[in-house]
Amino acid sequence: MPKFVTLSDYLENSAARAGDRPAVVDPSGEVFTYRAFDEKANRIANWLVSVGVQPGDRVGISMPKGADSLSCVFGALKAGAVYVPVDYSAPKERNRYIFSNCRVAAACVDARCTGIFDEPGEGGHLPNAVLVFGADAGAAPDAKPARFPAASLASQSTSRPVTAARGPNDLAYILYTSGSTGLPKGVMLTQENGTSYVDWCTEVFSPTEADRFTSHAPFHFDLSILDIYVPMKHGAALYIISEELGKNAAALGAFIADNKITCWYSVPSILSLMTQFGKLEQHDASSLRIVNFAGEVFPVKYLRRLRELWPHPALYNLYGPTETNVCTFFKVPDTVPPEREDPYPIGKVCSHCKDLVIGDDGKPVEYGQEGLLYIAGKPVLQGYWADPERTAKAFITHDGERYYNTGDVVRPDANGDFVFLGRKDRMIKRHGYRIELGEIEAALYKHAGVAEAAAIGLAQAGDTIVIQAVLSAKPGAKLGVIAMKQHCAAHLPAYMIPDTFVFMDKLPATSTGKVDFQALIRQAKGGST
Repeated sequence: MPKFVTLSDYLENSAARAGDRPAVVDPSGEVFTYRAFDEKANRIANWLVSVGVQPGDRVGISMPKGADSLSCVFGALKAGAVYVPVDYSAPKERNRYIFSNCRVAAACVDARCTGIFDEPGEGGHLPNAVLVFGADAGAAPDAKPARFPAASLASQSTSRPVTAARGPNDLAYILYTSGSTGLPKGVMLTQENGTSYVDWCTEVFSPTEADRFTSHAPFHFDLSILDIYVPMKHGAALYIISEELGKNAAALGAFIADNKITCWYSVPSILSLMTQFGKLEQHDASSLRIVNFAGEVFPVKYLRRLRELWPHPALYNLYGPTETNVCTFFKVPDTVPPEREDPYPIGKVCSHCKDLVIGDDGKPVEYGQEGLLYIAGKPVLQGYWADPERTAKAFITHDGERYYNTGDVVRPDANGDFVFLGRKDRMIKRHGYRIELGEIEAALYKHAGVAEAAAIGLAQAGDTIVIQAVLSAKPGAKLGVIAMKQHCAAHLPAYMIPDTFVFMDKLPATSTGKVDFQALIRQAKGGST
């Protein structure tokens, strides 16, 4: 296989050697061959060049998942630009901030998102041009930004534009994540950050052109890097799952069976819901050979049930923040013992990474002790966009190498696998004890009637902390305060038992499918009971 320098090389190589194979299956069911999809991306690349986009410029993308938005990703890369995807359903003010913060030169947006550019963003910034997909044909030619309907792409060449060569250290994409300041922070990732991860996936998962991958994660979520580029490298088919279907756990089992999916990747909460509501026992999932999950802890009772329903595929727990993508991994055993209650480890460091565990004194800990996990190597971010102070705080230098502080507390077990103990920023201190809220959540999940669980710490007058548990029940189950306090008393020390319990039909989720802890905190402060 040839040496790949940039992420767009994957698509172009597969188009050259396997042009007639299916590359992308749109949520509508439309199938694009590698040749057709490559030409579609080339039209967008040529449009970007025609409106003045230069290598290294940023290109914003605010569109629903589909072949159109994915072609914009590759179009930006082919033009030598850096793609900046956002959640198209997010408030326009948030996306306006992101696009202005990184100074996008152009943007590809759904017609419903053009309001992002109704007024200038940070520092008065507006892009030069916007490509609009959907009913809105755009604005007058002299407007700023100028708007072009997607139909105008028909006049663009299907050959790749000639631009300055991009190297492994050049930026490829910027993913904005929640920031502690209340404003999103831009994680800058290079071509090599992406290709080194794809190479590791090749090493571990052995993909072939016969595979059928799914794209479940939004393109602004780091799980999408595996979804998009691994199948493109190997000439496999990529089935894009719409946002609507992606949240419909009851329908995903049928989707996997009907399309003979071989490789799945999502957050654990989706798989948990699928085990509860997807009627997986009614659907043939024998085509699956790889099931990956990442982004949060997978409650063991649901993982056990998933393994019972899907005994054949290899299950992998993939761990890593956006800043490193996946940096450790753990292969789940073929059988999850009935007596196991603790989550499985996050595993050992990936072959393209190095790990370092630092204690409270700022020094590496002795083997077997807990500490903060630091990661070095090819997948580690270049830094945070336009934020050198935050970048400097995120790294240390050890033995001449630059290590990123993940903020996660770990401890190796007897097998040398890292056990995830929680995050520093989800720890609270009460009655002299440091309490990891994830540990409380693990205890709540042990209740047979609990479908979803979250624990939050609420500051009260006098610097006291109140722990609130927020729960949703399984169908037919009834949860009550007294019963839950009794359950917690059986699984937690007294100082960790939640003070209050809130019951909801469903916990709020972020656009990436994780529990939205900030929304729960806002509701609690607003007086929700």
